[in-house]
Amino acid sequence: MRASDNGGAGRLAAVQYPLPLAWPDEVQDVEFLVTDSNRHAVQVLQHWQDWPVSTALLAGPAGSGRSLLAQVFAAQSGGRVIDDAEQVDERVLFHAWNDAQATRTPLLLVAPAALPAWAVTLPDLRTRLAASPVAAIESPDAALTRALLERGFARRRLDARDDLIEWLLPRLPRRHQAVAQMLDGLEQAARSERRRVTIPLARDLMTALFGAAEDPDTA
Repeated sequence: MRASDNGGAGRLAAVQYPLPLAWPDEVQDVEFLVTDSNRHAVQVLQHWQDWPVSTALLAGPAGSGRSLLAQVFAAQSGGRVIDDAEQVDERVLFHAWNDAQATRTPLLLVAPAALPAWAVTLPDLRTRLAASPVAAIESPDAALTRALLERGFARRRLDARDDLIEWLLPRLPRRHQAVAQMLDGLEQAARSERRRVTIPLARDLMTALFGAAEDPDTA
């Protein structure tokens, strides 16, 4: 179990895309890109004071930034975060849920999925989680995929032209990890093979990573 350290309050910052995020105010090294695919999750956490109970569940796939968003939430709310909650003993979660209500301290449980996909076996915990609001991060939409690619190429200092991003957008699997795999693969090929980051290189990598994809232009 990993709980957040509230000592970082005031040092975390987030950036929304495409709308500015007023929560928190300052922008530093930490970024969380927001589009329609995750905006609802951000709004649920922003309005933690309106939760019907003092516990909420943040659900999202691997690589979706769920842990980062939870850190921002903890820094701004003063609440507690239990990351990888699906791996924590259910009795521990049960008591943590009850403690949050008793102390009125917001508690955020972070897991890959909410009920019923998260198969909670303890009936009392399942009942309590069912009463808790869910902040769900969905699969990345086109706007987030584009933003992740642009940011990834810039951070890796790779010269990726706009036509490459336009080629990748309809072909990449709509998974956060798929975007990361493509960026890592292109960087490795560019560095080790001293190749330019081009559509032919991306096509070869796409086949190696995900199998031959249907070409949207000829479908």
